[in-house]
Amino acid sequence: MFVLIGWTLALSCVFGVFVVHGGNIVIVLQALPFELVTIGGAALGAFVANNQPKVLKATLRSLKTCFKGSKYSKTRYLELMALLFDILQKARKEGLIAIEHDVDAPAESALFQRYPVVGADRHAVEFITDYLRMMVSGNLNAHEIESLMDSEIETHHAEAHAPAAAMTRVAGGLPAFGIVAAVLGVVNTMGSVGQPPAVLGAMIGSALVGTFLGILLSYAIFEPLAGLMEQKADEATKELQCIKTTLLASMQGYAPQVAMEFGRKVLYSTERPSFAELENHVKGKK
Repeated sequence: MFVLIGWTLALSCVFGVFVVHGGNIVIVLQALPFELVTIGGAALGAFVANNQPKVLKATLRSLKTCFKGSKYSKTRYLELMALLFDILQKARKEGLIAIEHDVDAPAESALFQRYPVVGADRHAVEFITDYLRMMVSGNLNAHEIESLMDSEIETHHAEAHAPAAAMTRVAGGLPAFGIVAAVLGVVNTMGSVGQPPAVLGAMIGSALVGTFLGILLSYAIFEPLAGLMEQKADEATKELQCIKTTLLASMQGYAPQVAMEFGRKVLYSTERPSFAELENHVKGKK
């Protein structure tokens, strides 16, 4: 929603001021379809040539999320922390072997079913259950698991940022493609040098629309999209860091209530629940 609002504001200011100052918007609109095909086609071709198929697919999926609100809200984090508390509390009271069924079959686990939002996120559930399984096995210490967690989070971070990096490269190339379109327009104009000045002026104006459009698309459309995709990727990584910190605190012998506090402190301040909010939420679930 805010993406569309930002685009509308940017384009309204650019074209509105142009018209108010006496600009002939008709010339821009007449040249726009041809310049869009030239610049957009060149950018699309370069985008496909520059990225692996998995990055192309990831970029399309990431683009969809840009037009939706963030799923990483305070409500989601409250549910995540309550889930971790229930799991760690059960393991502390009944022993690690008691959560073996929950870890092996989370879809059938009563614990995970109580928290449908987090339970529906395959990646978050896999991250939790994979390391709980290692804790149950008892073959790895906290330092070894932390190193493994860091490696997985780093891999996830790189994969999540690939679409943003691809979009940034497209944004960087658009002004150059705009110049290419403008040069072609000038070449076309030079072939019609015998035409009246009014005709030549209109042709030159149309050619310059290419440069204008490439810069506008780069800095008003694609660069903001790339920045938003990067922010959303960071949010996904932050959730994994919260899970990591909570589980490691538990492995080091802290009680579930204290382990939750470790995990809570990792979250961004805008979505981080307060200590009282988290405690009341957990008590309410119990």
